[in-house]
Amino acid sequence: MPASVPITQDLVTLPRARPATARPNLVGLPRADLTAALIAAGTPEAQAAMRTRQIWQWIYHKGARDFAAMTNLARDYRALLTECFSIARPEVVTRQVSSDGTRKYLLRIEGGHEIETVYIPETDRGTLCISSQVGCTLTCAFCHTGTQRLVRNLTPAEIVGQILVARDDLGDWGRGGPERRLVSNIVLMGMGEPLYNTDAVRDAMLIAMDDEGIALSRRRITLSTSGIVPEIARVGEEINCLLAISFHATTDAVRDQLVPINRKWNIAALLAACRAYPRVSNSERITFEYVMLKGVNDSDADARRLVRLIAGIPAKINLIPFNPWPGAPYERSEPERIEAFAAIVNRAGYSSPVRRPRGEDIMAACGQLKSATERARRLRPAASPPAGPAGV
Repeated sequence: MPASVPITQDLVTLPRARPATARPNLVGLPRADLTAALIAAGTPEAQAAMRTRQIWQWIYHKGARDFAAMTNLARDYRALLTECFSIARPEVVTRQVSSDGTRKYLLRIEGGHEIETVYIPETDRGTLCISSQVGCTLTCAFCHTGTQRLVRNLTPAEIVGQILVARDDLGDWGRGGPERRLVSNIVLMGMGEPLYNTDAVRDAMLIAMDDEGIALSRRRITLSTSGIVPEIARVGEEINCLLAISFHATTDAVRDQLVPINRKWNIAALLAACRAYPRVSNSERITFEYVMLKGVNDSDADARRLVRLIAGIPAKINLIPFNPWPGAPYERSEPERIEAFAAIVNRAGYSSPVRRPRGEDIMAACGQLKSATERARRLRPAASPPAGPAGV
């Protein structure tokens, strides 16, 4: 991102990046694939492991954006890499900064598609909310992203690239361990359902956790799913990060309406998968996300059912005041109702923090993400049909 572009409280439109080249992108490749690519480009096999380690560290530990910066590589080898490969990030189209410090990035990826990524600064951490799909197929009734069609899954490069973009913008390279970084935590809670793109999410998160790269602890990564039950065990076995469940209802009848995937895998099946999740314990609790919708799921009876349903699961409940968006069919529960709901959950022994809405003024809060292109497309009036023959 050009250093001359100021960070303001307003929408910032950035210069359009140069068109992507046909050179293969090294970002997002697993180590073994990176090694194979280097050998195919002419790297001697005896040197390939060392070169892989050096390039890996430059991309993910130092944030290099071109091969010329890799000064511990010979000049001729850097020229070879430049000829054969690229180190490409998603293009930053716009960046918005909320009055509370939240940053929302509109990113353009291959094919001209757009995704949104959100950075949320807090006193003890900096959380990056990243997307896993262009659009979403789940049509959750309270979620703005769910009102747009699914276009495609993101690649590992496009997923891990969101981390690189945010760290570029924040000047976050070279800050030491995660506790000193501005991006210290990752949540897969952006656009899309991560468990409809498990392989790419896994490969990207393994890069994020690699000790010689971004080096985030698995406990600093949380994956949120609406309940793709067969994939939940894979998350525990292959990614081993923390798990969050987009829950939002205490009966199948209500959850069928709010989270339609419940019609395929109901509450009982979902909770069985949670109970079997590897490593779940009091120190690695499952988070149940619960958006508070006025008159829909916020009664005392709902609160009591909730604690009965999750009994025996080491868990915490994140209560999320509904974040409205244009045309939303729901209203936010009153603060007093949320407090009463939380009190019942607390008395049952569960932590139930009420999530403070962040970035509402830039439509960056939970459930509000939707690409600018999709918003404009939906708001654009339909073209008038051509006039027919006279008299028709």
